[in-house]
Amino acid sequence: MDQAIIQQVIAALPVPVVALDAEARVFAANVAASRLLGDNLTDRPFVTVLRHPVIVQAVDSVLDPAHVDPPVPDPNLAKVESGGYRNRVVISARGRDLPVEVTVSAMPTKFGRGALVVIEDSSGIEEAGQLRRDFVANVSHELRTPLTAMIGFIETLRGPARDDPGARDRFLQIMETEAARMNRLVLDLLSLSRVESEERRRPAETVDLAMLVRAVTETLAQQALANNVRILVEGADSPVYVAGDADQLTQVFHNLVENAVKYGGTGGLVTLRLSHIAHEPSLRGPACSVAVIDQGEGIDEMHLPRLTERFYRVDSHRSREKGGTGLGLAIVKHITSRHRGKLRIESEPGQGSRFTVILPADPERR
Repeated sequence: MDQAIIQQVIAALPVPVVALDAEARVFAANVAASRLLGDNLTDRPFVTVLRHPVIVQAVDSVLDPAHVDPPVPDPNLAKVESGGYRNRVVISARGRDLPVEVTVSAMPTKFGRGALVVIEDSSGIEEAGQLRRDFVANVSHELRTPLTAMIGFIETLRGPARDDPGARDRFLQIMETEAARMNRLVLDLLSLSRVESEERRRPAETVDLAMLVRAVTETLAQQALANNVRILVEGADSPVYVAGDADQLTQVFHNLVENAVKYGGTGGLVTLRLSHIAHEPSLRGPACSVAVIDQGEGIDEMHLPRLTERFYRVDSHRSREKGGTGLGLAIVKHITSRHRGKLRIESEPGQGSRFTVILPADPERR
């Protein structure tokens, strides 16, 4: 067996690979395997490297054709074309339980009897599956609550409140509010889906950020007035150009300013501050920033890392009461990412909040 050649081959592979001789001892392991399973793997019995009974039994079966095939306790264990086995299991590594897919295959004949053990980290797949399940559960909850209320009101209107004009008007008003919230939720879900589908495609148009910010404030002027809030715009007197999608950037600043008016407007003032940055380290070049600053109650530091998660709310009751869907900041994050920008959130209880969108400046129209 030419162990040197095998070592060279597996060293070039990006996933953890361990090569075993006929006695099930490790004679070669790549750097990825050492990072996962620890140092000094060579010249050790495989059973001391990866202590998992199903995998050890698969190794025995590959090395000894007379060995009884390992049992098939669940659909995660399957034979592969090479005569080996693929196992989806959980192993202890990196100080935690890690879901992996392990493939045990016979060594190519010209190298003699032996086995290759390939380990693929499937934690990302598991996490994606959990995110999908959580997303479906959250959407179901968000839709079920207003639907349940509307069904109850309809039954009441058909029964006890059939001839009560006051109750009928009150219930119809609530039903209209709930239907409008469901409609906003569906529109936000569609918007989030569109943004995610385009996230890898950078916008090629040129947008005047100053004009866009002024237009957003004019659109929200009546809502701000109704909440007794004044919107102040700074630094938007002259054109500021960025490469971007005008509709999506409008949605970003509309969401941020509307949130500031709704939840941070208790201070009576929301400021939009447009600034030039000669060199932004995170973007490695010149940039423009738009900060949306309120003087409201502020947000506890523990919530800040999760604010852009779908359906995450600091105060669920207050958010629903004000018509929030829990998707606004997730949309902001994805649109900002599509524009190769950064979203920064700063807040302290009692000190208000600052949401800053930083976008690369248009190098041709600075």
